[in-house]
Amino acid sequence: MLVLATLGAAPRRGRLSRGRRSAPPEPEPTPVTTGRATVISVASPLAGEAAARCWLADAGEEQLIADLRVLNHALHAHRLITADPHLPEVGRSQLLVARVGYGAGEEVAEGRWSEARELLPPPAPRGRAKVLQPQARLAAVLGQRDQMLACEALTLRAQADLEADRLREAALQVLVALDATLAELGADLLTNSLAERLEELSAQREPVADAAQAALAGELTAVQRQTVEFTLERIEAALRARALASVSAPTQRSTGR
Repeated sequence: MLVLATLGAAPRRGRLSRGRRSAPPEPEPTPVTTGRATVISVASPLAGEAAARCWLADAGEEQLIADLRVLNHALHAHRLITADPHLPEVGRSQLLVARVGYGAGEEVAEGRWSEARELLPPPAPRGRAKVLQPQARLAAVLGQRDQMLACEALTLRAQADLEADRLREAALQVLVALDATLAELGADLLTNSLAERLEELSAQREPVADAAQAALAGELTAVQRQTVEFTLERIEAALRARALASVSAPTQRSTGR
Protein backbone atom coordinates (compact mmCIF):
# COMPACT_ATOMS: atom_id res chain seq x y z
CA MET A 1 0.00 0.00 0.00
CA LEU A 2 1.31 3.42 -0.97
CA VAL A 3 0.14 6.49 0.96
CA LEU A 4 1.04 9.96 -0.31
CA ALA A 5 0.72 13.15 1.72
CA THR A 6 1.54 16.79 1.09
CA LEU A 7 3.24 18.69 3.87
CA GLY A 8 2.40 22.37 3.61
CA ALA A 9 5.13 24.98 3.79
CA ALA A 10 5.11 27.52 6.55
CA PRO A 11 3.52 30.86 5.58
CA ARG A 12 5.90 33.61 4.66
CA ARG A 13 6.28 36.47 7.07
CA GLY A 14 6.39 39.90 5.55
CA ARG A 15 8.93 42.46 6.68
CA LEU A 16 7.83 45.86 7.89
CA SER A 17 9.74 48.78 6.52
CA ARG A 18 11.13 51.06 9.19
CA GLY A 19 12.45 54.24 7.68
CA ARG A 20 14.48 54.56 4.55
CA ARG A 21 17.04 51.94 3.64
CA SER A 22 20.23 52.51 1.71
CA ALA A 23 19.71 49.26 -0.18
CA PRO A 24 16.70 47.01 -0.74
CA PRO A 25 16.54 44.02 1.60
CA GLU A 26 17.54 40.62 0.28
CA PRO A 27 14.51 38.53 -0.67
CA GLU A 28 13.63 35.73 1.70
CA PRO A 29 13.78 32.16 0.39
CA THR A 30 10.39 30.96 -0.78
CA PRO A 31 9.06 28.12 1.41
CA VAL A 32 8.77 24.87 -0.48
CA THR A 33 5.98 22.35 -0.11
CA THR A 34 7.29 18.86 0.53
CA GLY A 35 5.69 15.46 0.22
CA ARG A 36 5.73 12.27 2.21
CA ALA A 37 5.43 8.80 0.71
CA THR A 38 4.76 5.85 2.98
CA VAL A 39 4.97 2.28 1.70
CA ILE A 40 3.07 -0.14 3.95
CA SER A 41 3.48 -3.89 3.66
CA VAL A 42 0.02 -5.36 4.10
CA ALA A 43 0.73 -8.74 2.52
CA SER A 44 2.85 -10.03 5.41
CA PRO A 45 1.99 -8.31 8.72
CA LEU A 46 4.48 -8.70 11.55
CA ALA A 47 3.60 -11.26 14.19
CA GLY A 48 3.94 -9.31 17.40
CA GLU A 49 6.29 -6.77 18.97
CA ALA A 50 9.30 -9.07 19.10
CA ALA A 51 9.06 -9.93 15.40
CA ALA A 52 8.63 -6.25 14.56
CA ARG A 53 11.79 -5.29 16.41
CA CYS A 54 13.77 -8.04 14.71
CA TRP A 55 12.52 -6.84 11.33
CA LEU A 56 13.44 -3.23 12.13
CA ALA A 57 16.94 -4.25 13.20
CA ASP A 58 17.54 -5.94 9.84
CA ALA A 59 15.76 -3.40 7.60
CA GLY A 60 18.06 -1.09 5.71
CA GLU A 61 18.94 0.20 2.25
CA GLU A 62 17.61 -2.89 0.46
CA GLN A 63 14.19 -2.33 1.99
CA LEU A 64 14.34 1.35 1.09
CA ILE A 65 15.28 0.63 -2.54
CA ALA A 66 12.39 -1.83 -2.81
CA ASP A 67 10.00 0.81 -1.43
CA LEU A 68 11.36 3.39 -3.88
CA ARG A 69 10.44 1.01 -6.68
CA VAL A 70 6.85 1.03 -5.43
CA LEU A 71 6.79 4.82 -5.37
CA ASN A 72 8.45 5.18 -8.78
CA HIS A 73 6.06 2.66 -10.29
CA ALA A 74 3.18 4.93 -9.28
CA LEU A 75 5.00 8.03 -10.57
CA HIS A 76 5.79 6.29 -13.86
CA ALA A 77 2.14 5.30 -14.30
CA HIS A 78 1.04 8.86 -13.50
CA ARG A 79 3.51 10.27 -16.05
CA LEU A 80 2.17 8.00 -18.79
CA ILE A 81 -1.49 8.53 -17.96
CA THR A 82 -1.17 12.32 -17.78
CA ALA A 83 1.26 12.42 -20.75
CA ASP A 84 3.61 14.60 -18.70
CA PRO A 85 7.20 13.92 -19.80
CA HIS A 86 8.59 16.25 -17.13
CA LEU A 87 7.27 14.34 -14.13
CA PRO A 88 10.43 12.88 -12.57
CA GLU A 89 10.99 9.75 -10.56
CA VAL A 90 12.65 9.80 -7.14
CA GLY A 91 16.19 8.63 -6.45
CA ARG A 92 17.87 7.82 -3.16
CA SER A 93 19.88 11.03 -3.17
CA GLN A 94 16.73 13.15 -3.51
CA LEU A 95 15.18 12.02 -0.24
CA LEU A 96 15.20 14.62 2.51
CA VAL A 97 14.66 11.97 5.17
CA ALA A 98 14.37 8.18 4.88
CA ARG A 99 12.94 6.14 7.74
CA VAL A 100 11.91 2.55 8.31
CA GLY A 101 9.60 1.59 11.13
CA TYR A 102 6.51 -0.26 12.24
CA GLY A 103 3.24 0.67 13.83
CA ALA A 104 -0.27 -0.49 14.60
CA GLY A 105 -3.48 0.32 12.76
CA GLU A 106 -3.58 3.49 10.70
CA GLU A 107 -0.80 5.36 12.49
CA VAL A 108 1.81 4.47 9.86
CA ALA A 109 -0.43 5.94 7.15
CA GLU A 110 -0.28 9.24 9.04
CA GLY A 111 3.51 9.22 9.26
CA ARG A 112 3.68 7.92 12.84
CA TRP A 113 5.21 4.71 14.16
CA SER A 114 5.47 2.67 17.29
CA GLU A 115 9.20 2.56 16.60
CA ALA A 116 11.34 3.76 13.69
CA ARG A 117 14.86 4.72 12.77
CA GLU A 118 16.39 6.98 10.17
CA LEU A 119 18.52 5.62 7.35
CA LEU A 120 21.54 7.80 6.65
CA PRO A 121 22.58 8.13 2.99
CA PRO A 122 25.30 5.67 1.96
CA PRO A 123 28.72 7.15 1.19
CA ALA A 124 29.27 8.32 -2.36
CA PRO A 125 31.17 5.91 -4.66
CA ARG A 126 34.47 7.81 -4.60
CA GLY A 127 36.27 5.32 -6.83
CA ARG A 128 33.89 5.72 -9.77
CA ALA A 129 33.73 9.51 -9.40
CA LYS A 130 37.54 9.62 -9.43
CA VAL A 131 37.66 7.70 -12.68
CA LEU A 132 35.01 9.82 -14.35
CA GLN A 133 36.43 13.14 -13.10
CA PRO A 134 32.98 14.76 -13.40
CA GLN A 135 34.11 18.30 -12.61
CA ALA A 136 36.83 18.24 -15.25
CA ARG A 137 34.44 16.76 -17.81
CA LEU A 138 31.78 19.36 -17.00
CA ALA A 139 34.33 22.14 -17.43
CA ALA A 140 35.37 20.67 -20.78
CA VAL A 141 31.75 20.48 -21.98
CA LEU A 142 30.92 24.01 -20.86
CA GLY A 143 34.16 25.25 -22.42
CA GLN A 144 33.24 23.51 -25.69
CA ARG A 145 36.35 21.34 -25.54
CA ASP A 146 34.14 18.26 -25.33
CA GLN A 147 30.57 17.43 -26.28
CA MET A 148 27.77 15.44 -24.76
CA LEU A 149 26.74 12.40 -26.76
CA ALA A 150 23.24 11.16 -27.50
CA CYS A 151 24.24 7.67 -26.38
CA GLU A 152 24.99 9.02 -22.89
CA ALA A 153 21.42 10.23 -22.44
CA LEU A 154 19.99 7.01 -23.91
CA THR A 155 22.14 4.93 -21.57
CA LEU A 156 20.86 6.82 -18.53
CA ARG A 157 17.28 6.16 -19.61
CA ALA A 158 18.04 2.47 -19.99
CA GLN A 159 19.63 2.41 -16.56
CA ALA A 160 16.55 4.05 -15.01
CA ASP A 161 14.26 1.48 -16.67
CA LEU A 162 16.40 -1.42 -15.50
CA GLU A 163 16.63 -0.15 -11.92
CA ALA A 164 12.84 0.27 -11.89
CA ASP A 165 12.46 -3.33 -13.10
CA ARG A 166 10.85 -2.21 -16.36
CA LEU A 167 12.58 -4.95 -18.33
CA ARG A 168 10.74 -4.54 -21.62
CA GLU A 169 11.46 -0.82 -21.78
CA ALA A 170 15.06 -1.45 -20.72
CA ALA A 171 15.63 -3.96 -23.52
CA LEU A 172 14.32 -1.55 -26.15
CA GLN A 173 16.27 1.35 -24.69
CA VAL A 174 19.53 -0.62 -24.49
CA LEU A 175 19.23 -1.53 -28.17
CA VAL A 176 18.91 2.14 -29.14
CA ALA A 177 21.70 3.13 -26.73
CA LEU A 178 23.94 0.41 -28.18
CA ASP A 179 23.41 1.55 -31.77
CA ALA A 180 24.07 5.16 -30.79
CA THR A 181 27.18 4.18 -28.86
CA LEU A 182 28.63 2.22 -31.76
CA ALA A 183 27.93 5.07 -34.18
CA GLU A 184 29.13 7.95 -32.00
CA LEU A 185 32.16 6.34 -30.40
CA GLY A 186 33.16 4.81 -33.72
CA ALA A 187 33.37 8.30 -35.24
CA ASP A 188 34.91 9.95 -32.17
CA LEU A 189 38.57 10.91 -32.48
CA LEU A 190 38.98 10.59 -28.71
CA THR A 191 38.14 6.90 -28.77
CA ASN A 192 40.77 5.47 -31.08
CA SER A 193 42.04 3.49 -28.10
CA LEU A 194 38.63 1.91 -27.50
CA ALA A 195 38.65 -0.44 -30.48
CA GLU A 196 38.44 -3.55 -28.29
CA ARG A 197 35.49 -2.13 -26.34
CA LEU A 198 33.64 -1.28 -29.54
CA GLU A 199 34.33 -4.75 -30.91
CA GLU A 200 32.90 -6.25 -27.72
CA LEU A 201 29.80 -4.07 -28.02
CA SER A 202 29.36 -4.97 -31.68
CA ALA A 203 29.22 -8.64 -30.69
CA GLN A 204 26.27 -7.83 -28.40
CA ARG A 205 24.18 -6.25 -31.18
CA GLU A 206 22.42 -9.43 -32.29
CA PRO A 207 21.54 -10.84 -28.84
CA VAL A 208 20.32 -7.41 -27.68
CA ALA A 209 18.19 -7.09 -30.82
CA ASP A 210 16.68 -10.51 -30.03
CA ALA A 211 15.91 -9.35 -26.48
CA ALA A 212 14.29 -6.17 -27.81
CA GLN A 213 12.19 -8.19 -30.25
CA ALA A 214 11.09 -10.44 -27.40
CA ALA A 215 10.18 -7.33 -25.39
CA LEU A 216 7.82 -6.25 -28.16
CA ALA A 217 6.08 -9.61 -28.07
CA GLY A 218 6.00 -10.16 -24.31
CA GLU A 219 8.31 -10.85 -21.40
CA LEU A 220 12.05 -11.49 -21.49
CA THR A 221 13.66 -14.74 -20.49
CA ALA A 222 16.25 -14.89 -17.72
CA VAL A 223 19.02 -15.21 -20.32
CA GLN A 224 17.74 -12.20 -22.25
CA ARG A 225 17.63 -10.15 -19.06
CA GLN A 226 21.25 -11.05 -18.36
CA THR A 227 22.12 -10.00 -21.90
CA VAL A 228 20.47 -6.61 -21.42
CA GLU A 229 22.16 -6.07 -18.04
CA PHE A 230 25.59 -7.13 -19.32
CA THR A 231 25.37 -4.98 -22.44
CA LEU A 232 24.33 -1.94 -20.41
CA GLU A 233 27.30 -2.48 -18.10
CA ARG A 234 29.70 -2.66 -21.07
CA ILE A 235 28.20 0.48 -22.64
CA GLU A 236 28.69 2.32 -19.35
CA ALA A 237 32.29 1.07 -19.16
CA ALA A 238 32.99 2.33 -22.68
CA LEU A 239 31.48 5.73 -21.87
CA ARG A 240 33.56 6.00 -18.70
CA ALA A 241 36.68 5.24 -20.74
CA ARG A 242 35.67 7.83 -23.31
CA ALA A 243 35.02 10.42 -20.56
CA LEU A 244 38.45 9.75 -19.09
CA ALA A 245 40.04 10.15 -22.53
CA SER A 246 38.21 13.45 -23.05
CA VAL A 247 39.54 15.06 -19.87
CA SER A 248 43.02 13.61 -20.43
CA ALA A 249 43.35 14.95 -23.96
CA PRO A 250 45.85 17.84 -24.23
CA THR A 251 44.37 21.28 -24.65
CA GLN A 252 45.42 23.05 -27.82
CA ARG A 253 46.56 26.64 -27.35
CA SER A 254 47.21 29.31 -29.96
CA THR A 255 49.07 32.58 -29.57
CA GLY A 256 48.24 35.56 -31.74
CA ARG A 257 50.53 38.46 -32.55
